[in-house]
Amino acid sequence: MSLKPEICSIYKSSKKDEMYIYVRKSDALSRVPSALLAMFGAPKLFGTLLITSDKKLARAEAQQVLGDIAEKGFYLQMPPVREDYMLDLYRPDESKYQQE
Repeated sequence: MSLKPEICSIYKSSKKDEMYIYVRKSDALSRVPSALLAMFGAPKLFGTLLITSDKKLARAEAQQVLGDIAEKGFYLQMPPVREDYMLDLYRPDESKYQQE
């Protein structure tokens, strides 16, 4: 099933690293629930993109993005799952070298 291409605005979360909301540019954030925006934080425009059903996106399927925008008015891209050992790299002290 091919969905209608959309010109989308992509907003980056100010609260969660690597979380994005895709919306129809003409709707902006008007269809995003206020509870989601509160959790998302102050949205910062990341870019504008023409998305077609065969478009290659880094961490999302174009069909899913277009389907969610048509149905709900937005697509929420969650941050990638981080492996536990990767979280150790961000510890500011020597505890990252200790076995638990």
